[in-house]
Amino acid sequence: MSKFFVLVLFLTTYLLTACSTISMTPRNTENLCAIFKQKKGWYNASSETYKKWGVPVPVQMAIMHQESHFVADAQPSDVFLLGFIPWFSSSSAYGYPQAKDETWRDYQHKSGNNFAQRDNFADACDFIGWYSHNSYTKLGIAKTDTRNLYLAYHEGLGGFQRQTYNQKPWLLNVSSKVEQRARQFQQQIGACNLR
Repeated sequence: MSKFFVLVLFLTTYLLTACSTISMTPRNTENLCAIFKQKKGWYNASSETYKKWGVPVPVQMAIMHQESHFVADAQPSDVFLLGFIPWFSSSSAYGYPQAKDETWRDYQHKSGNNFAQRDNFADACDFIGWYSHNSYTKLGIAKTDTRNLYLAYHEGLGGFQRQTYNQKPWLLNVSSKVEQRARQFQQQIGACNLR
């Protein structure tokens, strides 16, 4: 083999490995300290969102955990015709925040973050902070009220105002789990040495 071919093979393998490592889901998604120790930049990104929008890090992370389990390219399952023929996607939700196309474009336009990507962790944190800030300013939901912030996040601001979540017992259960996870994350982060 030529040296050039070996070099190309090595670089290709290295780049593929590096890319998969960068976007890899944290090994332990149940422990915020473990997440931040594995993903060094994530603590800084979520802290910047807290400074900018006032939404606590555990709240951001609990919402993201529920939406994507920290999978960068997460998306809803496709609908299949006859159970096996791919028919269409059930939603345009995508990425860490599971934001739909229209909502993401609205965020990009109104926040000025025009090049934001849903599979970029820092952008996803900023989106969750922005959306939660809107829930605070338009609906009066406290930025520490994880349960109601999540209900507004899931149902949209209008849906939250109409209380559409009351027709969805499963969603009320999920919102309680998100609230509990934020509490768990808050306890964990208090014991971390992240500085």
